Amino acid sequence: MRAVLDIILIVLDLYVWLLIASAILSWLIAFNVVNTRNQFVASVAEFLYRITEPVLAPIRSFMPNFGGLDISPIILILIIMFVQRVISYYIYPSVF
Repeated sequence: MRAVLDIILIVLDLYVWLLIASAILSWLIAFNVVNTRNQFVASVAEFLYRITEPVLAPIRSFMPNFGGLDISPIILILIIMFVQRVISYYIYPSVF
């Protein structure tokens, strides 16, 4: 059972890194640093969008409009950190 919890923690860590990569890539695209006409950049951006958007969309629906500032990835990272702490401190020690 601990192996399953370890896998869950690793997947959550990986998802945090995907959220950070998605945010950075969206900034690079918005400031015209990278060109989405490049096939590799377009495919990476599409992959990150498809992985992160289903989780970020419900958070965005509850958030007020802050102009051009999107803080939904930060909120999701905080939620993931909370889940990781709950697993590490409360669930993991009680599993044999």
